[in-house]
Amino acid sequence: MRARQSACCFTGHRPNKLPWGYDETDPRCLELKRRITDAAEAAYDQGFRHFLCGMAQGCDLYFCECVLALREKHPDVTVEAAIPCPTQADAWPASQRERYRRLVAACDFETLVSAQYTPFCMQRRDRYMVDHASLLIAAFDGSAGGTRYTVEYAMRRGVSMVDLAIPADLP
Repeated sequence: MRARQSACCFTGHRPNKLPWGYDETDPRCLELKRRITDAAEAAYDQGFRHFLCGMAQGCDLYFCECVLALREKHPDVTVEAAIPCPTQADAWPASQRERYRRLVAACDFETLVSAQYTPFCMQRRDRYMVDHASLLIAAFDGSAGGTRYTVEYAMRRGVSMVDLAIPADLP
């Protein structure tokens, strides 16, 4: 496993909190994906080689796809799927479950944070990622929830952060 100093993790909202929901063809979603790609490339340029992703629907999966593409250009990149529990994707729509399985299979490492679902396994996953990274990339709109928890935890732990505000409207 990589040292914390060269590891970057990610947090971001699920589709129900995104202005475009599941519509990834929306220009705002495309813009956010571009900004995630740029942030991951900038992290690579700063020396980050290991990327941790919580594998939730929405922004997490966008990030995972961007970092897997980065790995195609830079074979020294490793991607870790930090999975909160074995049933994480069980209730997702079929297309999202297939996407999840494909992305987890493409990752270099898979860390199962809790052997079964508990009310706290998502937070445990988030703490695991922050505790194993020195940079957090966040796609965050300021609202309460898991992304806010992760951002606040990272701030308390002194982890550097790149904040990619969720685009509400295009300029």
